[in-house]
This record gives sequence, C-alpha cells and structure tokens, in this order.
Amino acid sequence: MQDSGSIPRNSIAAEFENRTLRLGVSSCLLGNKVRFDGGHKRSSFLTDVLSPHVEWVPICPEMELGLGTPRPAMHLLETKPKKTKRSSDGIELVEVKSGINHTKEMRHYSHKTTRALNPLDLSGYVFKKDSPSCGVYRVKVYGTTPPKRVGRGLFAQTVMNAYPNLPVEEEGRLNDLKLRENFIERIFAFHRLKTLFQSRWTRSHVVKFHTIHKLQLSVHHPSLYRELGQLVASIKEHPRRSFQYKYSQTFMQALEKLPSVGRNTDALHHAAGHLKKILDVDSRKELSLAILDYKRGVLPLIVPVTLLKHHIRRNNIEFLKDQTFLEPHPKELVLRNHS
Repeated sequence: MQDSGSIPRNSIAAEFENRTLRLGVSSCLLGNKVRFDGGHKRSSFLTDVLSPHVEWVPICPEMELGLGTPRPAMHLLETKPKKTKRSSDGIELVEVKSGINHTKEMRHYSHKTTRALNPLDLSGYVFKKDSPSCGVYRVKVYGTTPPKRVGRGLFAQTVMNAYPNLPVEEEGRLNDLKLRENFIERIFAFHRLKTLFQSRWTRSHVVKFHTIHKLQLSVHHPSLYRELGQLVASIKEHPRRSFQYKYSQTFMQALEKLPSVGRNTDALHHAAGHLKKILDVDSRKELSLAILDYKRGVLPLIVPVTLLKHHIRRNNIEFLKDQTFLEPHPKELVLRNHS
C-alpha cells in the first residue's frame, strides 16, 4: 500500500481548521536563558517537532516581574492564611535564602497577564515542571519537614482558573508518549471547538462539528460521548450561552480521559463496518487482521488507521473521511507510532 498520506478533508472538516493554532509556553522550554541560574530547559519535542505546527507565546513570569537572571532561587512556602478579603490560600512565593516574599507582585502580574492572553486566543499551554510560578502538578511546598508535593505554581494556577477548558501540560509529562499524544490531540480539538463557537454558529454547525468527532469522543469517554449526543439533540431547549458553556466543558472533559486499546479497537471495527459491503474478501481480511494485531499489541495504532484511511480515500466514504479519530493531529508528529 503506497498512498499513506492524509485523507483529503472536505468543507465540513476544513471549516474548523483554518486558523493559526497558538500555544502559551514557559519561555525557558524554547531555549531562552531565563532560568534563575541563567540557563534554559529547552525541549527538543517542542522546538524541533511541534514548532512547525503552532505559534508560540513564550512567557517567563519571574523575568517579566523584573527579577532578572541570574536571580535568587524561590520556592512555595505554606503559611497561615491571612484573614482578608484577598487572602491567599496560605501558599506564598518566597526567596529561599533571604525569605523575601514575592507573592503579592506575582499574583498581580499573573492576573494582569492572564487577562492580556485573552485576545491571543490560546489553544493550549505547556508549563515548566516543578517551577514555583509555572509548575502544574506536585510542586514542592515548604513549611513542613519533609516538604509536601501538593503545590501548583502561582502563575499556572491563575491561568488555569481563568481558562478552565484550556489544555495544559508540563514538559516533563510530555516524555510519556500516551500523555504527549493526549495533550496534542486536545489542543487541536480545542482549536476546532473555539473556531466553532467564535463564529455565528447555528444548530447545523454544531451537528456537523459533533458528527465529525463522534468516534474520537467515543474512544475517550463513552458516557460523556452519550451525554454530548443528548445535549446536541436537545439544543433548541437551551439558551445559546448555556449550551455553548455546557458543550465546551463536557467536550474537553471527555478528551482528558486516555483512550484504551479496547475502545480504539471498537472504533476501528465500527469504521470497518462501513466498508464491509464495499471491500473484496482479501481486503476485508487484511483490515481485520491489522485491527486484531493492534488489539494484541503486535502493531501500533497507526497501522490499522492508515489501512482504513487508504480504503476510505479510495472509496470516498464521506462519513468516515471527516472523522477526527482517524487524524486528530498532523501525521508528521508521528504520535500513533508507539504500541
């Protein structure tokens, strides 16, 4: 089989993919020397692999706060919450040696910058792990012995509070191939979702959008997939703003769950069912064997998917041609080549 390229998208899918995909990123991950020690933490995946497909918005909160580089190391410190209307959650940003407190300035900067991000229309954000300003998961919080890995960087927390549907990830977790694929899948899906709702959308637009994502949603979270289907079916019963909020929230929540081999296999069989009466006996056997070998762990997902795409393109199967499950992100990222 020689034609393993992308499926030509028709206007239904293309209308949701025609704008620049923009991502926020901790500036040090692009190789900029903004770390406290004057260094960087360049990520080759971000700079060499993902860069051709996105536009970066690099930010270093500590540099932009005017702390310079090199600068004193900082960490999160647990303190007693102050009883004021704007009290913190008891987590403060302080310099390790001097104890100088930068919490107030960082919170002010974070809120101001988060508002400024709105017109940039981000589709995702990659943060620096373990950072007291940018870490997302298990940042060390001092004040007890030993320190507790329960914190989140002050800037990252503000961004996530302001944009709850925004796909976020830490660069360290992107070394896990399944988490990497899931994050990339979510940023492209969120990009399409925003394109839908930033237009003068109608019920017809929503139905088209939901239809092309059916298989993709079903492999991630079957129960939320069914909930979304019911929501779309009752769209006329909801105020526009209420429907948009509920659909967007549930759509992105569904995609957060990692797909299983079993659910991927079910989706492959479902797609193959549309070809059952079209393919010859040998082609059906070849496709069935590829799906079985994927289920057994012998082949990566890309193999049965590529075979399906070949038959879909060759036979011009409209319903399957636009299914984002078959191509949720650019094939050049080779995210489905692992078992």
